[in-house]
Amino acid sequence: MLFEFTRRDGAPSAFNGSTFHVDQISRFGEGKNPIDVSHLIDKSYGYHSSRELRWHLAERFGLTPNAVAVREAH
Repeated sequence: MLFEFTRRDGAPSAFNGSTFHVDQISRFGEGKNPIDVSHLIDKSYGYHSSRELRWHLAERFGLTPNAVAVREAH
């Protein structure tokens, strides 16, 4: 399952530099138009990496992390 997200900068983190917040995220299916799923995540959470976002989405949708791909919209 493919997700595309837009980010906004978050606060500095002692863990690994800085974090980001997801402004908007869409799910792409087989030949279908993207579906906005922004309401399914906590948009105030500061992600440390797109990998962390991928794991969060896998958990949310009941998938394995390998079944989830994320890309940042440019």
